[in-house]
Amino acid sequence: MMQMFFCCSPLGRSFFVTTVVLSAMFVLPATIPNVAAQNAAPAQGQAPVQTQGQGQQTAAAANLNAAPFPPLDAAAQAQLNAMLKAWETQSKGTRTLECQFQRWHYDLIAAPAGIFVKKSRGVIKYATPDRGLFKVEQVLTYDGMKEGKPQHTEKPNLFGEHWVCNGEELLEFDHKDKECHIQQLPPEMRGKQIFESPLPFVFNLDAAQIVQRYWVRQVKAPKPGMILVEAYPKRQEDRSQYKLVQIALNEKTFLPEALLMYAPNFDIKTAAQWDHYEFTNVQRNSIAAGLLDRFRNTFINEKPPSDWTVFQDTYRPQGPPQMATPAAPERR
Repeated sequence: MMQMFFCCSPLGRSFFVTTVVLSAMFVLPATIPNVAAQNAAPAQGQAPVQTQGQGQQTAAAANLNAAPFPPLDAAAQAQLNAMLKAWETQSKGTRTLECQFQRWHYDLIAAPAGIFVKKSRGVIKYATPDRGLFKVEQVLTYDGMKEGKPQHTEKPNLFGEHWVCNGEELLEFDHKDKECHIQQLPPEMRGKQIFESPLPFVFNLDAAQIVQRYWVRQVKAPKPGMILVEAYPKRQEDRSQYKLVQIALNEKTFLPEALLMYAPNFDIKTAAQWDHYEFTNVQRNSIAAGLLDRFRNTFINEKPPSDWTVFQDTYRPQGPPQMATPAAPERR
């Protein structure tokens, strides 16, 4: 069964990055869960500060096969295992999901602290087992400061990501050049988990797979009723796209309430870049189970306009992933 989180196809890096969003359909509060000591939650747009256990992460940077935080004690590991299992149980009931989203991109080199470089809004849809849509409908970019206030405008011919998986094809829409790149899925790959996502965390979550692919820990949440999880990728291809993902879950429903994704070279002093997502009007299983087959084709049914140029190809899965392995002990 295919998960919600589509990424890392030969369509390109933008396709990979946008699919992180598809791993979390949720309503994001107006705070950013922090990669910080005590895991506090600064105001939206405030730069994260040094992570708790920064020394451990610095040491791990020299050895990519090392975990970025100390081993969990028995109690913390038991708590994490129980939480992942409960999350897995809750997440597997999703048949369809749709919502609007906003995304803020922060870069302390390109804009002052607390001011976003780019803001996007759009729509996301998902239908089990293998249909998904991600479409940016508006993009605002930072133009500098004027009289002490940040200026953001919408630029002509500046478009965001737009892609669709309809169960038989992957379609990437290039609105600027009026092109659509379509990859046919071989019959044996349809209706299955054909994508390896950077964060298979919400739909049909597999707790064992999460632990295999990520260094995961549960940390102190910034408010009651929230579960805060940090996940560091073990795979080299994942690490080349992001350094860390933080997910804030609702304690009762296990639906994500927040997501932050940090750049692969993230450093609070020299390379502070991260994305902040907000999702609204979330509708889960809005189509009754008995009617899903009837409406599946119309729920996600986008095609390129007749005057666009269409490029056809066949989907080619990547080779076996390179997983981090435990570091060899030092000889004395």
